[in-house]
This record gives sequence, structure tokens and C-alpha cells, in this order.
Amino acid sequence: MQHFKNMNNIELLALLIGKRNANSLKGKSLLEVFNFKNTELETVSDEDTVCYQIYPALHAAKELLARCFLEKMELGEQMNSPETVKRFLCSRIGNIEHEVFWCLWLDAQNRLISAEQIFRGTLTQASVYPREIVKRALSLNAAAVILAHNHPSGAVTPSSADIHITQAIKSALSLMDVRVLDHFVLSGTNYYSFAERGDL
Repeated sequence: MQHFKNMNNIELLALLIGKRNANSLKGKSLLEVFNFKNTELETVSDEDTVCYQIYPALHAAKELLARCFLEKMELGEQMNSPETVKRFLCSRIGNIEHEVFWCLWLDAQNRLISAEQIFRGTLTQASVYPREIVKRALSLNAAAVILAHNHPSGAVTPSSADIHITQAIKSALSLMDVRVLDHFVLSGTNYYSFAERGDL
């Protein structure tokens, strides 16, 4: 396995899609190849979509990576460090062109019960209803939750609406003894953690 570390990006990509195909991607960063762009106002291009259609192995590799992070959380990966959660969320929703709101439901031992999209929005906003989140928490018998949503604009600084809805959800869930551990705002590979910034 050690020799993989000595290979360049094109050589590693060649193992997935063949040498000639890998060479055709020269000049692209890995962020571009795996659709993890995080440039402000940058969205998924037709070229990116075609790249996945021509080389489905790239999409498969990205999906496997997301599932790897998911498994780590299901096995009880420590949630006091946001790194695994951040990587999973960036791989799953960081580059979606419309806003989505996710909840990662945890049991009393901080093991993942379910990671799911709760609300889907537009390019600029998603309507979030604390009542629906409370209902879902009760149906799963969750002890804690990590909230997450993406900003297709590229900026990860939370808006006043983001701050308000976070507090509303936290207050509603506290009545059910469900803790809000964090709220991530993501775009590409960039993120903002409410917990890290002391905003919860």
C-alpha cells in the first residue's frame, strides 16, 4: 500500500479510469475531478456532469468515500471533533446547486442513527420547520442531532436567518431532551461550525 503515496494524481486516477482517460484530466485539480469546488459563486458545470457520465468510476469513488465517513459515524466515531462529520457532509451536500437541510441523528452514545435530508430549498434558501424536526427526533428516539445545510453561493458565514433557525430548533428540541451538538454551513470543502465558533 505504501507505494500509492509515491504516485502522482494522474497515476492514481489511472487505476480508476485507465491511463489514457487519466491523462485527459491533466490540468484539473482533484477538487474539480471529484466535484468539490469551493470557489465563491462557482456551480457544477456541464463539463463536470459529463465527466461523471464518461467516468462513472470517479463518482463511485466519491460515493464510497462518503459511505466510509458514514460508517465511521455509525460505529461511534467521536463527535467532539467535527472532522469526520465535516468530511461526510462536504462529500454529500457541499456542492449541490440548491439549498438542502440535513439532520444527523445520534443515540445517547453519539452513534449515528440516521443521516438524512429533511428539507429541500432553492438556490438561495430552504424553508425549515422546527416542528417537523421535533417530530422526526421523537420518531427516531434520538438523543442528539447535528444540523447541516449548504450555501450554493460559496459563502459559509451563517446569515441572521441561519442563526435564528438554529436557536429555534435548539429551543424546541431541548423540551424533548434532544441536544443540538452542532450546525454546519457548507460550501464545497469550506464549512462553518456553530459549535467551533461558540455560537450554540
